[in-house]
Amino acid sequence: MNMRVPSFRSIVKNYKAVFLDSYGVLKNHKGLIEGVAETIAFLRDEGITFRVLTNDASRSQHQQAVVFDQLGLKDLNEDEIITSGMLAKQFLMHKIKDGKIAYLGTENSAEYILQSGLQHIAVRDIDLDDLDDISAFVFLDDEGFDWNTDIDTTVNFLRKKTVPVIVANSDKYYPVSKNDVSVATGGIAKLCESMLNKKFIHFGKPDTQMFTYAFEHLNSSGTIYGKEEILMVGDTLSTDILGGNKFGLKTMLVLSGNTRGENAELWINSSGIIPDYICDSILG
Repeated sequence: MNMRVPSFRSIVKNYKAVFLDSYGVLKNHKGLIEGVAETIAFLRDEGITFRVLTNDASRSQHQQAVVFDQLGLKDLNEDEIITSGMLAKQFLMHKIKDGKIAYLGTENSAEYILQSGLQHIAVRDIDLDDLDDISAFVFLDDEGFDWNTDIDTTVNFLRKKTVPVIVANSDKYYPVSKNDVSVATGGIAKLCESMLNKKFIHFGKPDTQMFTYAFEHLNSSGTIYGKEEILMVGDTLSTDILGGNKFGLKTMLVLSGNTRGENAELWINSSGIIPDYICDSILG
């Protein structure tokens, strides 16, 4: 494929800023990808501004930075991290003024995202015969609930009551090993959308809200960046690359996460999602 390039650094040096996906680009199921700390140092030395764009809605910016610090990436600043959870939280704070917010996920995610001054209630505690005080529903995590019962409760709740439904993480799956994946929050939400014939409010890549926020955040720092000066780097065609393409950015697919080298050409051809560049990883 003519999109293949010899190294990340040979391309990124032509840009003033870079958006980096987190899982599959900076870290994987084993921890921090070897050499990532040196790559971040290279970006800083070259004066290339970066933002980490993650669909992980389970942690705040501070918590994300702490995790990276523990993994060995010591100098990542909180304001260099943009999460889909931030956007979901802002939406709830501004749009939902009364009632309870029901959620599917962990209590930790609920404590972070649902800090809107309203009460929240886990799916397992919903009484399907008493729904009057629930005013919104949020898909938060793929953990923290009973898959055998709580997804059924979710579907029946959304059949019985029309409320805003927010998907805080659009990822359909995520890698848990070199060859295997696990169902993510976005996958559960897509299943429910299909069953109910409804469209939910999605935050995170590939939807434009995250890219718009990151672009505006970048330009609020004092330096003005054009879209043509920003490179989006990710490991997943359907979120990172599609989102970057739709927003008008140049995109680089790396083969260090969801997309493996032996499958890349097939997936590009079958999906029609075409990156500008393909590289093994952001190392070197």
